[in-house]
Formats: sequence, structure tokens, C-alpha cells
Amino acid sequence: MIRILLLSLMIMNCAWAQPLDRIVAVVNNEVLLESERNDLEQTIRKQLQQRNAAIPPAEILSEQVLERLIMKRLQMQKAANIGVRVGDDALNAALTQIAANNDLSLRGFRDLLEDDGIDFIDFRESIREEMTINRLRKAVVEDKILVSDREIDGYLTTQSVQGGKEQSYRLFHILVSVPDAAEPEEVQQAQQKLKKIQSLLDQGTPFTEVAAGYSDGQNALEGGLLGWRKKGELPSLFADVVPTLEVGKVSSVLRSGSGFHLVMVAEKKSEESHMVKQTLASHILIKTNELTSDDEAKKRLLQLRERLQNGDDFAELARAHSDDTGSAIDGGSLGWTSPGVMVPEFEEKMNELAVGEISDVFKSRFGWHIIKVVERREENMAEEFNRNRARAQIRKRKIEEDLESWLRQLRDEAYVEYR
Repeated sequence: MIRILLLSLMIMNCAWAQPLDRIVAVVNNEVLLESERNDLEQTIRKQLQQRNAAIPPAEILSEQVLERLIMKRLQMQKAANIGVRVGDDALNAALTQIAANNDLSLRGFRDLLEDDGIDFIDFRESIREEMTINRLRKAVVEDKILVSDREIDGYLTTQSVQGGKEQSYRLFHILVSVPDAAEPEEVQQAQQKLKKIQSLLDQGTPFTEVAAGYSDGQNALEGGLLGWRKKGELPSLFADVVPTLEVGKVSSVLRSGSGFHLVMVAEKKSEESHMVKQTLASHILIKTNELTSDDEAKKRLLQLRERLQNGDDFAELARAHSDDTGSAIDGGSLGWTSPGVMVPEFEEKMNELAVGEISDVFKSRFGWHIIKVVERREENMAEEFNRNRARAQIRKRKIEEDLESWLRQLRDEAYVEYR
């Protein structure tokens, strides 16, 4: 009996000696543990130190990190509910690409992480989470965004009326959030926090430091950085305010459904005209298939190239022999092409040629080719470029606004209990 009692006491002592992981929040039907918060907090501290960025006070940083974890957990729950997943093949491909971007093999990248004290399995799962959230956002927000020609016309008309070259702005942002259908006392608390923020800015505290310590925005721990934005990419709330701000100046308080906003312009720059080097080229294509082998296709083209060198007309040979029926009818002409239109192996070979020169026989993913460069020019593609850019900017702005709204709704509808 005494032995059993002593053994029980020893087990109890061992148990008490091990620190227990504490629950810091309940998110719907799942818990967030203190160790998760501490791990992310440590990672973010290291990142801020590497960037020589201001580190918020410990209590504020802890709150920011916990809110980031809550939003990540909510998005992962939503992904699971609607069947958004990232398989091992896609994950391994992404990891291999990350390693290649660092000029490493996957094994070498893994060793590098472990030398830095980073567990590769944990890192792998963090990448899976990031990919899952990106796919979720694409499915529920990005894929539903449409930009009409009418919107593009309106955007370009506005630019034309304003005159001059388009400006780009490097922006920083502070958000003091207010819940949907907030009670008066919640609005009052937000206003008090806003006064504190404005007081710190008036005293000369750097905007990025205040943002890191007090902003409720998703990018708070990056100092509120929104990055470079053209006018068409600005959130609607900022569109009329940002162009009027001087560099280094902070806007007046802006109110939206998310809460109260302050925005600062850190830099400005003007866009230039868009000149593009274009090539007018013709080609002859011989495709490979069950009847035409690689060797046979290459041999036929070598014979055609010899005829060209002996003076035969390129257009006539293309009409008679090219398997590219779209260009063959025009004597092999591909029309004026801009960089990035052709597949890389074709464009690389075309760019090596002088005007009037005919290429060697070469292979692309479509078959075997010979190319003749007819002419080159430098063209101002401003109109086409501006329409494509306008579409991209409007789409980006819409995605950001709809994503912010969706995240706010996701948060408001969730059950979150702090412990």
C-alpha cells in the first residue's frame, strides 16, 4: 500500500512538473492553445527584428497575434466545410518551387530550415494552410469578381478628365474596427482608441509604430503597409482622399462599415508611356503525330529551308506546307506580336534573328518550325495597355473590398470565446 502511494505521488509530481498547455480561445467548436500563440508571436518578433521594425508592447502584440490566429482558424474551418483542400502533390510542388527560388534542392532547403531551428513538418503544414486559405479566398471572393467594359470606360474617362500621367501611391493604413450593428458603448470605445492613436501621431510617433501597436487591420504587424497602389486600385473609401494628400501626411478620419480609418501617403510616382518592341514574323510549322515522327518533321523542314536559301518564296512554301492553318492562309504571317505572346522557346529563337533572316530548324511544344523575321518596330501600346491595366486595377480593388467584407462577416458570425 505504501509503495502504491509513493508511486502515485511520484506520478503526480512528474505531472505537475510539466507545464500544461492552456486554452486561450475557443473558435466555434475548436480551441486555440497558448503554445500556438506563443510560437506565432515568437516568429513575428523575429520578423520584425529582421526588418528593424518597431515591436508593439507585449500585451498588444499578444492580442494582435491571437486575432490573427482566430481569423486563420475561421478560414480553415470554412475551407473544410466547403471542401477546399490542398493535396500532397500540390504541396510538394510548392515546396520544391520555394526551395528552387532559394537555389536549393528540397533536401537542402529542409536542412537549412532545421539548421535555423525550424521544424520542417511544421513549416510544411503552415504552407499547406497558406495555400488552402488562398484557394478558399479565390473560390468565395476572387472567382466571383467581374469587371465590365463599361467600368473600364468610366475609369479611363475619369483619368482623361483629370489629365496628366497616372500617379501611384505607397500607402500605410490604420483601422479601428467597429462591429456590425455595434452598441453605442462599442462605438465609444473605438472612438477613445482612435483619439489615443491620433494623439500619438500628433506627438510624432511614427505611423508604422502606431499601426503595429493599435491597428485592427490585417496588415497591422507590417506597420499597416498597403504597398504601392494606383488610383484605380484604391479602396473606394480612399479614392478621393489619397490623391489630395501630401507625402508624409495623414488623412482625416474616414468611416466605413468596418470602422474608422487613417491613411498615410509615404511616396508618390508617375507612370510613363508604354512602349513595346514588336516583331512581324512568319513561320512554317510541321506537327508531329502518329504519321509524322520527329525525325520526319525535322527532315521535311530542312528540305524547305534549303529551298528558301535557293530563292523560293517563304509565303508560297508556308501556304503549301505549314500545318498552322491559321497563319498558312496568310503565307505563314503571325502578324505583329508583343513580348510574352509566343511560347518562350519560339520567342527566344525569334528574338535572335535579324530582320530578313531565317532561323534554323527548331522544335517547340507545338512541333518543328522555321521563322523569318520580316520587320520590327517600337509601338506605343498605351491604349491596350491602359485598358488591361484598368481592368486589373478595378478587379484588385473589388477583390480587396469584397474580401474585407467577407472576413468581417465571417468573424461576426463566429462564436469566439476568450479564456
